[in-house]
Amino acid sequence: MHESARTANLLGATALAVSDLVLAGVVPASGTSTSGAAALVVLSHEPGIGVTELGRRVGLSQPAAARMVDALEAKGLVRRERPGGRGVAVRPTDRGEQAARDLLSARGSALHEALSRLDGDEQAALAALLDKLLGGLYRRPGDAERLCRLCDRGACLERGGVCPVGRADRACRAAASGGGTDVGIGDGGGGGDDG
Repeated sequence: MHESARTANLLGATALAVSDLVLAGVVPASGTSTSGAAALVVLSHEPGIGVTELGRRVGLSQPAAARMVDALEAKGLVRRERPGGRGVAVRPTDRGEQAARDLLSARGSALHEALSRLDGDEQAALAALLDKLLGGLYRRPGDAERLCRLCDRGACLERGGVCPVGRADRACRAAASGGGTDVGIGDGGGGGDDG
């Protein structure tokens, strides 16, 4: 029991320290809030989603998401479009796309610095454990977008990698539709497939 409590405590402290380290680089690189930074990453992968959906993906209510989009628009990072009908699509501007690239670079640098304390074998072991933990943190459809709101999707999928959150999302959706749990795993298709 003591080791489990100690491990949980170490995980909590590490998660908070890594989060602080990442956010210390991401916020200045994006020139916006943490939620705004996450929104820029989401929009760089899926431009044109609505304000409500964008808010859901970054963990904000619709009114808070609308205020965030107002702030991003005022900074010239996004623009609203009315493609037809009642909906409003949010798209990153060129400046917003650059901010997303800059913040992902800052995030990557901070994470590589943290990992530099581990040798190659330790990093491989940690990657396997993180894969298992992330897959286990997925609970229901929609979690993939929230869990991976600041992910560098390309890094997760490089060299044939499979996002563990996307894998869990596909398995959950396949099970809900009566399909097998291996549908789409590793193929880059399906909801949340790229983290």
